[in-house]
Amino acid sequence: MNIRIIAIGKLKEKYWQDAVKEYSKRLGAYCSLEIVELKESMLRANASAADEEAVKKAEGEEILGRIKKSDYVITLEIRGKALTSEQLAEKINALGLEGRSDIAFVIGGSLGLSQEVSKRADFKLSFSAMTFPHQMMRVILLEQIYRSFKINRNETYHK
Repeated sequence: MNIRIIAIGKLKEKYWQDAVKEYSKRLGAYCSLEIVELKESMLRANASAADEEAVKKAEGEEILGRIKKSDYVITLEIRGKALTSEQLAEKINALGLEGRSDIAFVIGGSLGLSQEVSKRADFKLSFSAMTFPHQMMRVILLEQIYRSFKINRNETYHK
């Protein structure tokens, strides 16, 4: 299975980089993993709603440019569907059984995702009704993908 995480923003802090490196190493036994970091658009202080939309649109175009036609796209969105770890594992397993071996997870920037990216999603996933920093979500997502593979292989880790 090929997993690609398309994320707005670079991880600047070493502790986020270390966590991503650890889960990336662990996932190497289960899938091919690629992390695509896209530049976060700058937003001036006191930006208008139109300025914010322009930033989301620009970031969205960058994201869409990295999505392949064959990708099954899972966007991380507050208004998406919440799944348990077991349900996410089932979803990943089902995609593999359907021959959908290219999965792209998309993490937007601080303003979220553009409508165009959201429309491209095959599945909208919510980790919580709360808002988290996108750097943290990258680590949480990697951990949950790793947990999914462990669950699907009945290996110890989960619980």
